[in-house]
Amino acid sequence: MLTKGTDTMRVPMTEYLFIDLDTERWVCRVCSHDLGDARGNYKEGTLVYDRDPREIHPPIIDPEKYEFTFSPDPAFCRILEFYCPTCGTQIEAEYLPPGHPPTVDMLWDIDSLREKWDAHGGNPEEVINYGPGENAVTDLSARFESAGHNHTNGGH
Repeated sequence: MLTKGTDTMRVPMTEYLFIDLDTERWVCRVCSHDLGDARGNYKEGTLVYDRDPREIHPPIIDPEKYEFTFSPDPAFCRILEFYCPTCGTQIEAEYLPPGHPPTVDMLWDIDSLREKWDAHGGNPEEVINYGPGENAVTDLSARFESAGHNHTNGGH
Protein backbone atom coordinates (compact mmCIF):
# COMPACT_ATOMS: atom_id res chain seq x y z
CA MET A 1 0.00 0.00 0.00
CA LEU A 2 1.41 3.39 -0.93
CA THR A 3 0.92 6.66 0.88
CA LYS A 4 -0.47 9.36 -1.41
CA GLY A 5 2.28 11.21 -3.26
CA THR A 6 5.13 8.86 -2.30
CA ASP A 7 6.51 5.51 -3.33
CA THR A 8 6.76 4.25 0.27
CA MET A 9 4.36 3.45 3.10
CA ARG A 10 4.58 6.20 5.70
CA VAL A 11 2.63 5.67 8.89
CA PRO A 12 1.83 8.80 10.96
CA MET A 13 3.10 8.14 14.49
CA THR A 14 2.61 11.62 15.97
CA GLU A 15 1.49 14.98 14.68
CA TYR A 16 4.99 15.59 13.27
CA LEU A 17 6.52 12.10 12.80
CA PHE A 18 6.12 9.32 10.24
CA ILE A 19 7.69 5.90 10.24
CA ASP A 20 8.55 4.96 6.68
CA LEU A 21 8.00 1.19 6.77
CA ASP A 22 9.90 0.56 3.54
CA THR A 23 13.11 2.28 4.62
CA GLU A 24 12.53 1.80 8.38
CA ARG A 25 13.30 5.46 9.06
CA TRP A 26 11.76 8.19 11.20
CA VAL A 27 10.66 11.05 8.92
CA CYS A 28 9.48 14.61 9.62
CA ARG A 29 5.86 14.94 8.49
CA VAL A 30 6.38 18.62 7.58
CA CYS A 31 9.47 18.47 5.33
CA SER A 32 10.26 14.72 4.94
CA HIS A 33 13.69 15.07 6.58
CA ASP A 34 15.17 11.69 7.61
CA LEU A 35 15.51 11.62 11.42
CA GLY A 36 17.14 8.22 11.78
CA ASP A 37 16.57 4.52 12.29
CA ALA A 38 12.93 3.75 13.15
CA ARG A 39 14.14 0.93 15.39
CA GLY A 40 15.89 3.59 17.50
CA ASN A 41 15.20 6.97 19.08
CA TYR A 42 14.09 9.69 16.62
CA LYS A 43 15.43 12.33 19.03
CA GLU A 44 18.99 11.43 17.99
CA GLY A 45 18.25 12.98 14.57
CA THR A 46 16.87 16.27 15.91
CA LEU A 47 18.29 19.58 17.03
CA VAL A 48 17.99 19.96 20.80
CA TYR A 49 17.47 23.22 22.66
CA ASP A 50 18.27 22.89 26.38
CA ARG A 51 16.01 25.56 27.91
CA ASP A 52 16.24 27.29 31.27
CA PRO A 53 12.81 26.49 32.74
CA ARG A 54 12.51 30.06 34.06
CA GLU A 55 12.21 31.23 30.42
CA ILE A 56 9.03 29.18 30.04
CA HIS A 57 7.72 29.53 33.61
CA PRO A 58 8.86 32.92 34.94
CA PRO A 59 8.70 33.56 38.70
CA ILE A 60 5.26 34.61 39.91
CA ILE A 61 6.61 36.32 43.02
CA ASP A 62 9.83 38.30 43.54
CA PRO A 63 12.84 35.93 43.65
CA GLU A 64 14.79 38.59 45.58
CA LYS A 65 12.33 38.25 48.47
CA TYR A 66 11.24 34.61 48.31
CA GLU A 67 13.07 31.32 47.97
CA PHE A 68 10.13 29.61 46.23
CA THR A 69 8.68 31.59 43.33
CA PHE A 70 6.48 29.02 41.55
CA SER A 71 9.15 28.82 38.84
CA PRO A 72 11.13 25.59 38.31
CA ASP A 73 14.63 25.69 39.77
CA PRO A 74 17.18 25.13 36.96
CA ALA A 75 19.33 23.19 39.45
CA PHE A 76 16.59 20.53 39.50
CA CYS A 77 14.80 20.87 36.15
CA ARG A 78 15.58 21.56 32.52
CA ILE A 79 13.39 21.60 29.44
CA LEU A 80 14.61 19.90 26.28
CA GLU A 81 12.95 20.92 23.02
CA PHE A 82 13.49 18.72 19.95
CA TYR A 83 13.36 20.31 16.47
CA CYS A 84 13.58 19.04 12.91
CA PRO A 85 16.99 20.21 11.65
CA THR A 86 15.61 21.06 8.19
CA CYS A 87 12.31 22.88 8.74
CA GLY A 88 12.60 23.83 12.42
CA THR A 89 9.30 22.21 13.46
CA GLN A 90 9.22 21.46 17.17
CA ILE A 91 8.58 17.72 17.42
CA GLU A 92 8.69 17.17 21.18
CA ALA A 93 9.54 18.76 24.53
CA GLU A 94 10.32 17.13 27.86
CA TYR A 95 11.14 18.13 31.43
CA LEU A 96 14.18 16.35 32.91
CA PRO A 97 16.60 16.71 35.79
CA PRO A 98 19.96 18.24 34.74
CA GLY A 99 22.35 15.64 33.37
CA HIS A 100 19.61 13.15 32.50
CA PRO A 101 19.77 11.94 28.89
CA PRO A 102 16.79 12.45 26.58
CA THR A 103 14.12 9.84 27.17
CA VAL A 104 13.10 7.17 24.68
CA ASP A 105 9.37 7.80 24.40
CA MET A 106 8.59 5.39 21.54
CA LEU A 107 9.98 2.01 20.58
CA TRP A 108 8.06 0.13 17.91
CA ASP A 109 8.10 -3.41 16.65
CA ILE A 110 8.57 -2.41 13.01
CA ASP A 111 7.94 -5.92 11.66
CA SER A 112 4.61 -6.14 13.51
CA LEU A 113 3.64 -2.61 12.46
CA ARG A 114 4.35 -3.47 8.81
CA GLU A 115 2.37 -6.72 9.12
CA LYS A 116 -0.64 -4.88 10.58
CA TRP A 117 -0.67 -2.22 7.85
CA ASP A 118 -0.24 -4.84 5.11
CA ALA A 119 -3.21 -6.76 6.55
CA HIS A 120 -5.27 -3.57 6.96
CA GLY A 121 -4.69 -2.49 3.37
CA GLY A 122 -5.61 1.15 3.94
CA ASN A 123 -3.64 4.32 3.41
CA PRO A 124 -2.18 5.17 6.85
CA GLU A 125 -2.48 8.92 6.25
CA GLU A 126 -6.19 8.58 5.51
CA VAL A 127 -6.83 6.22 8.45
CA ILE A 128 -4.89 8.12 11.15
CA ASN A 129 -5.88 11.66 12.09
CA TYR A 130 -3.98 13.19 15.00
CA GLY A 131 -6.24 16.23 15.05
CA PRO A 132 -7.32 18.79 15.53
CA GLY A 133 -11.02 18.10 15.25
CA GLU A 134 -13.64 15.56 16.05
CA ASN A 135 -12.14 12.92 13.76
CA ALA A 136 -8.89 12.68 15.76
CA VAL A 137 -7.99 9.07 16.55
CA THR A 138 -6.17 7.97 19.69
CA ASP A 139 -6.61 4.18 19.69
CA LEU A 140 -6.45 2.17 16.46
CA SER A 141 -6.45 -1.28 18.06
CA ALA A 142 -10.07 -2.01 17.10
CA ARG A 143 -9.29 -1.40 13.40
CA PHE A 144 -6.40 -3.82 13.45
CA GLU A 145 -8.22 -6.44 15.52
CA SER A 146 -11.11 -6.35 13.05
CA ALA A 147 -8.62 -7.23 10.29
CA GLY A 148 -8.08 -10.57 12.07
CA HIS A 149 -4.68 -9.76 13.52
CA ASN A 150 -4.49 -9.23 17.26
CA HIS A 151 -0.80 -8.67 17.97
CA THR A 152 0.66 -6.47 20.67
CA ASN A 153 3.51 -4.05 20.26
CA GLY A 154 4.67 -3.48 23.81
CA GLY A 155 1.78 -1.23 24.81
CA HIS A 156 2.02 1.28 21.96
